[in-house]
Amino acid sequence: QVRLVEFGGGLVQAGGSLRLSCEASGSIPRFNRMGWYRQAPGNQREMVAVMAIGGITNYAESVMGRFTISRDTAKGTVYLQMNSLKPEDTAVYYCAASRWPRGNNNEDYWGQGTQVTVSS
Repeated sequence: QVRLVEFGGGLVQAGGSLRLSCEASGSIPRFNRMGWYRQAPGNQREMVAVMAIGGITNYAESVMGRFTISRDTAKGTVYLQMNSLKPEDTAVYYCAASRWPRGNNNEDYWGQGTQVTVSS
């Protein structure tokens, strides 16, 4: 069984930075893709950033240029460096991973989420 655990959420002022990390444990397969999603109160869960094998990345337009995803494929870890944070980035951030190519929001494995709150 695969388990994903997120670290690094918290409270930060607008303009600040946070770094999220996600570690996989259990019988870890070689993930085709790992990434981050978020869900704010009253909103649907949305893709933030995803990285596939080979380093192919996909970012939400709202975070492009501010957030950077990286991963260690061998370790089954993924990171999200978030800079120039805005209050609208406030949400629960979820780590996700899939063994095979998937569409957004259709990942195989999900973490429990970590809260990110950006104060104005």
